[in-house]
Amino acid sequence: MDNGQAKDAARHFNLSDEVFHHPGMDIYTQMTFIVLKCFSSESNIPGLSDIAMLGRMNIKQATKSLQQLVELRIVSHKIFRRMVGDFQDDRLSWAAKGLLTFCKENPNINLDDLVELSSESGEDEHSIRKALKELNEYGYLEEYPVWSRIAN
Repeated sequence: MDNGQAKDAARHFNLSDEVFHHPGMDIYTQMTFIVLKCFSSESNIPGLSDIAMLGRMNIKQATKSLQQLVELRIVSHKIFRRMVGDFQDDRLSWAAKGLLTFCKENPNINLDDLVELSSESGEDEHSIRKALKELNEYGYLEEYPVWSRIAN
C-alpha cells in the first residue's frame, strides 16, 4: 500500500442517520445532504458546482436539492444564497430578482418612494408587493429589515 492509499484507508467518515429522518427527500437531496455533512464548517462549504460533481448530479438537480434542504430547515436561507447566488434561484421571478438588485443598492428606501420609482417601469404597487413577498418568502430580505417590513 503506497502512502496515498494509507492516508485514504485511515480516513473515517462519521455520518449520522439524520438523512433518513426526512422521508420526503429524493436521492439528490440525500446526496446533497451527505456531501454537505462531509465538510466541517460553514466557512468551508462547497460551491454549487462542487456539490453537483460530488453528488453525481447536474447543477439544476443540485440547486433543487438545496432548495428542498432549505424547505426542510436543514440548510439556512443565508447558506443557500451564498452557495447558489441570487440569480440561480429559479423560485424567484425576474421581477423579484430585479427588485433584489435594487434593494441591495437602496437598503433604506420606503414604500412610497419605491412606488414612485416603479411607475417609471410600468409596475404598480401590487406587482411590487408581490415581488417583495416572494423575496421575503424565500429568505432574501433577512438582511433588509426595512424591505421586510414593507413586504409584510
